[in-house]
Amino acid sequence: MPTLASTAHLRSNFNVLEDYEVGLVLTGAEVKSCKLGHVKLQGAYIAYENGGFWLKKALISPYQILNQRGYDPMRSRQVLLHRHQMKSLIGQVAKPGLTLLPESLYTTRHLVKLKMVLARGKKKYDKRADIKKRDVNRQIARALRQKI
Repeated sequence: MPTLASTAHLRSNFNVLEDYEVGLVLTGAEVKSCKLGHVKLQGAYIAYENGGFWLKKALISPYQILNQRGYDPMRSRQVLLHRHQMKSLIGQVAKPGLTLLPESLYTTRHLVKLKMVLARGKKKYDKRADIKKRDVNRQIARALRQKI
């Protein structure tokens, strides 16, 4: 499952509560562009509007071989979810501090899939605690290697 586009900073800035694999409504040229990896998810988010979830501010560059007049690379794209997932997410997103973010975009069996996460933003002290924990684990691993 090759990752075509991802947001590397997501796990360091957010606590991920749940993740979902969903589909997107794309045009044919957008699918070809996604398969070539011409996608940026930095700054993108998923919002609930008009009875559905929409991917906002994701950049899918125009497919170079086709001449697409009036193509908007930053347009909103509909996210495809099961009805039960949609109902639970509507309730979750309504809670303060929770948001839906795209984590990565990849292909599976000729389909373009989006991995989205339900996340809560970290405070500065949470980030410091994670860094401290990572440093302590690194020191322990180093001490164990030197002991052997």
